[in-house]
Amino acid sequence: MPGRTPEPGEDPREIPDATIVRLPLYHRALMALDRAGESTVSSEQLASIAGVNAAKVRKDLSYFGSFGTRGVGYDVPQLLSEVRAHLGIQRSRNCIVVGAGHLGTALLTFAGFADRGFSVVAAVDVDPDRVGSRIGGIEVGHQDDLDRLVRENDVVIALLSTPPEAAQQVADDLVAAGVRSILNFAPTLIEAPEEVVVRNVDLASELEILAFHEGRRDNEVAPAS
Repeated sequence: MPGRTPEPGEDPREIPDATIVRLPLYHRALMALDRAGESTVSSEQLASIAGVNAAKVRKDLSYFGSFGTRGVGYDVPQLLSEVRAHLGIQRSRNCIVVGAGHLGTALLTFAGFADRGFSVVAAVDVDPDRVGSRIGGIEVGHQDDLDRLVRENDVVIALLSTPPEAAQQVADDLVAAGVRSILNFAPTLIEAPEEVVVRNVDLASELEILAFHEGRRDNEVAPAS
């Protein structure tokens, strides 16, 4: 399965955002195959597990090189290693949770981060009832110590789970502390410099999208008047 030839004038290093978004799907699928002891997988099988089509799998992976063998498929351990390398999780990435409320507590106790190459090493809050407590083995520090905790723990990613009215100021503090990647769970948009990558996880919006689809189903089954 040869690599894709870039179009004339196309930067071969330029990876489409849609491809980057699908890489975690392939990573999760390959992890499951590896745990199951599978040594090879076809693009069709990988596509089925990842929930995309086979043509997308082949095109996406071709941006990163030639991995498959025609008629045989992809070597699962090798491709898993390659995908992890391109995702940048071949080594652990240290994270800090900002806001140790209900959502922050869930993030601090989530066991799935380690398998994906992420290590939650610190947490901060402003609530005196939370500061000093231990959640998921992490002692919650005060938000005033954010800069020090980021530096001392080599934090590269922040998980932001503060109330919406505090999110922008906290994001500014994180940027000032040297954090360049923020996963924002606060139900508000935050502004950051161009070099800072911000991903927004709006749970309410996702529920509204699901409600939209449920509403369409309700209309489809509604009896004719």
